[in-house]
Amino acid sequence: MNAIIAVCHFCELHGPRIVYCTQSFHPQEHRAVDDEDALSDVSAGHLHNRSKAIRHGSFSSTDSAAVTSMKTDLCEGCYSVKTGFVSHDDEVPISYVSSQHPHHPKVFSMVRQACLRSLSCEVCPGREGPIFFGDKQQGNVLSYTFYIQDNQARGFKRWYSIIIVMMDKLYLLNSWSFLVPNLQLVIKQLQMKAEKVYTEEQTRCPQKGYRDSIYPASFRFQRGGNKPARSLKELTDDKHIFKMLHVSFVWILKACVNRITETSLEAPPTEDAILDTERLEETEEGFIKLYMRKSSPDKENPDIDSMDADPDQPRFYNLQNVMQVLGYLNFHTVAHHIVIGNQLIVKGAEKQLVKSMLEVLKGLLPKGCCKIIPYSEKYEESWRCNFLGVPLGVLLPNHILNSEQFLLIEILSPEEGPQDLNSYEFKISSHVILPDKAPKVLIRMELALRNTNLCYEVIEQCLICLKEEWMNKVKVLFKFTKAGGSRSEDDMKKLLQVVGAKEEDKQLLKFWMTGLSVQYRNHILSTSMNMNMVPP
Repeated sequence: MNAIIAVCHFCELHGPRIVYCTQSFHPQEHRAVDDEDALSDVSAGHLHNRSKAIRHGSFSSTDSAAVTSMKTDLCEGCYSVKTGFVSHDDEVPISYVSSQHPHHPKVFSMVRQACLRSLSCEVCPGREGPIFFGDKQQGNVLSYTFYIQDNQARGFKRWYSIIIVMMDKLYLLNSWSFLVPNLQLVIKQLQMKAEKVYTEEQTRCPQKGYRDSIYPASFRFQRGGNKPARSLKELTDDKHIFKMLHVSFVWILKACVNRITETSLEAPPTEDAILDTERLEETEEGFIKLYMRKSSPDKENPDIDSMDADPDQPRFYNLQNVMQVLGYLNFHTVAHHIVIGNQLIVKGAEKQLVKSMLEVLKGLLPKGCCKIIPYSEKYEESWRCNFLGVPLGVLLPNHILNSEQFLLIEILSPEEGPQDLNSYEFKISSHVILPDKAPKVLIRMELALRNTNLCYEVIEQCLICLKEEWMNKVKVLFKFTKAGGSRSEDDMKKLLQVVGAKEEDKQLLKFWMTGLSVQYRNHILSTSMNMNMVPP
């Protein structure tokens, strides 16, 4: 919280004056500060959320050059702070300093301007109470104006204000509900102390009738020597009043930060997030599996069974790793088969390597499109899984060998034993000739994977965004086809043009449609049914 709190009063001789102020400093802020950043840097109050006891101390406020030069020109009411106070938060490197004036010239100018406005032109109905004013140049101000009873003041009242100055307008306004009640507590303490002194003085020497009979010109000299105003210590008869204000202001600065925490606003859940939730709700086993996956120390491939993982065995870690080992053209072929829904079969003698390859490659698809059997002793049909790992000796059925909807990768170990991934041989075979034009989303994925200037964490987030973008197109297509009514081929072409897809993307869109969550499917189907039931 980049703020400074100050107590101001209206002197009948000198006008509005700053009496006392509290601000916070970070250790690095003892260096020189640019004028433009003076309030946000020098008076910064951004605190850690954890609280801890704060050590308090004091110092001579006469060290301030501004105070030294002004004290000879001001009365006792304007210059009543002889001792400043400092508090150190040991857990958070912040110190809170209270003195008569801010030490930085730019901050002093801003607080001085706020003081003048709070006790002159900026008033609320009834004069007492909180008010907001300010601008980008002079800062934003929450000012709470109040009076303190004084037996020797004109009208028996002396006007004061507590101002909070900061540059962040939204933060100040959002903190209004916290700051105003706490300022009221501080003000109430001051007024109670002053009222007690006022009552005692009136009991000892009633002066109201006498004052009403004197002339205004000689009033100032009749009320107590040549004092234009009495100090806050004298008005409250509390020699520790400024120490009390210091502690109160420090607490307000610290607590105001703790009550407002910065949070990121999340968008509606993605399809992958909805699918995770649906799978959790299906079985208790699903919950245990997801928990184990999230708590796995393997960040890149958390689904790999860690019980049979050998750190000395080669394995794939991410899609960039697969592209480097297979080569770009082979990777493009494999990825093209995957994104359009063909079954990927990986044969290999080393279970960990096969499983790691499947786990990495499924990152090309939305979660709802992934049905994986990491390692099976027999062939599993494509309706059961589109990612299948098997040992080298497993024979594929004839109908699969003659099909165009599968891709086979055989991982052959080097004769001299496993060394690194480049020492293995990868044989890729398929009976289908892929079209020359690949789906647009695959091209964009490959561009991201080939960018060597990005770390993989950034690339991974890029792939997530691309998949979600195209899942949104799939949702439009699903709604278009299931919302009732006949759809012509021309209508489909127009829809593809609207969503930014082309003919080469149709097969991908149809396959990715199978990955939509049950929640979204049911919502669209129920909406379509209700629409069809409405009479014309």
